[in-house]
Amino acid sequence: MNNNYVKKISEDASRLGIKKGDTILMHSSLKSLGRIDCTPADVINGIMDAIGGGTLVLPALSYMYCNPENRVFDYYKTPSNVGAIPEYFRTQVNGVRRSLCPTHSCCAIGKYADEITSTHHYDTTPCGVNSSFRKVKELGGKILFLGCGTTPNTSMHAVEELITPDYLWNGEYEYTLIDSESKEHKMMCKAHGFKNVIQRYDRLDDVLTQDEIKTGKILNAKCYLIDTIPMWKKAEEKYRQNQHYFIDFSN
Repeated sequence: MNNNYVKKISEDASRLGIKKGDTILMHSSLKSLGRIDCTPADVINGIMDAIGGGTLVLPALSYMYCNPENRVFDYYKTPSNVGAIPEYFRTQVNGVRRSLCPTHSCCAIGKYADEITSTHHYDTTPCGVNSSFRKVKELGGKILFLGCGTTPNTSMHAVEELITPDYLWNGEYEYTLIDSESKEHKMMCKAHGFKNVIQRYDRLDDVLTQDEIKTGKILNAKCYLIDTIPMWKKAEEKYRQNQHYFIDFSN
């Protein structure tokens, strides 16, 4: 771990608007930081320092490994497919909790980690009312996009599930979930479709005010920090006006 990077990441995150005690859901790109020797450990420790006694949540999406063709999800063994930082967080940070969802699990550590991760498997959809994404919003959390733009905004799927636009679903399947104590659970879970659809969640940039979506840099990475409550409210309003507002159709 590089303490200089940890300190700079913490300072930059605080300057962006992250505060002690915050609940932060982070999407990330390690290479965007522009430091070949900056490690996932530096990033996690820097953000954890910025939030102090708060809660850090990272998506551990596993749809490439657990899907209708492979319907077993293992708390420990099923890897995530969303980059080096979430996978480091999932496998190497002591005390991290993972939610049970075959395709859209999240990992969390801190004050509200249990609350955020403990009920995901009660749903029949990836981002439903018991999901980690919904819990972060209910806690008044923030979403940090570290060098990856705002398009990979999984929380927007949770808003879509309130509206159920015509492109959203593609079947429902039964999964076997193996929890942290090796107990098996069965879960019926719908699959997101998005056939011939390009996700345009970056259009939130035009919907939210500067107070609701802040921009800045962490090291060399362009970052966005979004307050979940106004995001959910305004995104839902846009979906109800036009269910296709946040997508384009591909040819």
